[in-house]
Amino acid sequence: MRIILIGPPGVGKGTQAALLEQRLNLKTLSSGVIFRAEIEAETDLGRLAKRYIEHGELVPNGVTIEMMAKRIRSDEVRRHGFVLDGFPRTVRQAEALQEILAEMTMPLDKAVSIDVSDDVVLSRLAGRIGCTKCGEIYHSVTKPPKREGICDKCNSPLFVRTDDQPETIRERLRVFRENTAPVRDFYRERGLLQVVDGSKDPEEIYGEIVDGAQA
Repeated sequence: MRIILIGPPGVGKGTQAALLEQRLNLKTLSSGVIFRAEIEAETDLGRLAKRYIEHGELVPNGVTIEMMAKRIRSDEVRRHGFVLDGFPRTVRQAEALQEILAEMTMPLDKAVSIDVSDDVVLSRLAGRIGCTKCGEIYHSVTKPPKREGICDKCNSPLFVRTDDQPETIRERLRVFRENTAPVRDFYRERGLLQVVDGSKDPEEIYGEIVDGAQA
């Protein structure tokens, strides 16, 4: 199975990606996790990405496409399929992904747009905490870690992302509407778009995604 999750930050893409990976053995490819790993390692790519991410801007298409293409073409992804979280974010990236999958003869099953209001996104991100190593996401109110400041999964330190401040969140939502929302039209025109209500229970959302991908 090959699925794309589309939606603004805080909409629940990470939660659904984790469920799809655990239950269907898909390989999750999260551009955010990959970029954070590069930033932590202080690579050239990481330093470049950091400048854009901290200002709520998208990393340039060329850098993102090259990074994701390498992972999509891996043997593990070929065997298990994938769920893409955070990619593609622009029509150019969607076009590039279509070319990559055509070369691999691995057609996309579904592009799922998870929709919620801006107010919901702001409330969710205001208390979000992330793991510096594995990318696991917590929330200070709805999903706190068992030990304050420590990841339950890998025991690494947790952090509040600089791009989860209210002013930056609003900018990220603006950037999403301007650049990423047209990706929905790209997939709608190809009959691959599925829209789900992100305010529902995660289990209900998961069921809708799986049913839609298998339809």
